[in-house]
Amino acid sequence: MNFFNNRKFNFFHLLLTGGVVAAGTYAFTGSFFTKKEQSQVDASAPGMCKMDVTRLSGLKYIKPLMFVDKECESDELSGLKQRVSEIINRYKATEDVTNASFFLKRYEDGDWTGLNEDDTYQPGSLFKVPVLITILKMNELHPGFLNKTIVYNQKYQVNLNVAYTDKKIELGHSYTVRELLDYMIKYSDNDATILLEKNMDATIFSKLFEDMGFKAPGFNDPQYLLSVREYSFFMRAIYNAAYISIDDSEYAAELLTHCQFKDGILKGLPPGTVVAHKFGESGDPNSKQLHESGIVYLKGNPYMLTIMTKGKDNQKLSQLIAEISQAVYLEMHNEEVSTM
Repeated sequence: MNFFNNRKFNFFHLLLTGGVVAAGTYAFTGSFFTKKEQSQVDASAPGMCKMDVTRLSGLKYIKPLMFVDKECESDELSGLKQRVSEIINRYKATEDVTNASFFLKRYEDGDWTGLNEDDTYQPGSLFKVPVLITILKMNELHPGFLNKTIVYNQKYQVNLNVAYTDKKIELGHSYTVRELLDYMIKYSDNDATILLEKNMDATIFSKLFEDMGFKAPGFNDPQYLLSVREYSFFMRAIYNAAYISIDDSEYAAELLTHCQFKDGILKGLPPGTVVAHKFGESGDPNSKQLHESGIVYLKGNPYMLTIMTKGKDNQKLSQLIAEISQAVYLEMHNEEVSTM
């Protein structure tokens, strides 16, 4: 459907494929964030929405600003929410889709809307974005880490039921950490991801989740689940340059614009639309999950969209993501035109 112009196994990899992840312990210095602090700012005028302000604490003199969120859902986006609900219900009626959620945040004014936004899913390869953030944080702490060379000398047997595969690293070759990041994000290569995980500081990865306000993934979790609203914080942290440096955030966003998955959010957009995005697969042959999260750089009205789906047919799930993406784009584009 084209809407426009027609040793062991590394425990982090279990998380990326719907399994579990280990958390570590570490004594952080003052250069690390130790805890998330949240507060509410009351609106000054009657009828206005309260604002949730999220800061990172643990430093001596500053509390860096992470996120500012309106507590209430946007009335202006209620029509879009209804249209998305109708799209999802149409797919669910065929029994090819069992559940779907979406979360939209408009960057210019902070308005948001969502549907089933608190339902949880297995993120699958969406977890490669937290890995990306972790690796870039490590490079900030140890400059030059991205240039470290790693040899791919062992083939890993992974029990995956994936429908979308692309370019992969080759056994016996050497790659820099930067090159492995390219394979992990652009092509969603699981072998490249495993090599990065084996060289990744587990405590920094766990700390990232804690700083976002989530429980750190642990050994005893049968699975680690996130909602569309929760996962969106990772993409927002990159756009806001709220967790890693401005240069590294720019690098991460630019890398995400080269993600080769084109059957979801991109398929619902006009050709040439710039999107920083990542997709993820999870589930099993009988119950599949397909998700995508992206920052759509619509001129004058950029927005962030996260969609998670469950069902029997990956093709139907990708079509659903594309239809939701198209509906959101048309709404955002109309708003952009109306304000010109």
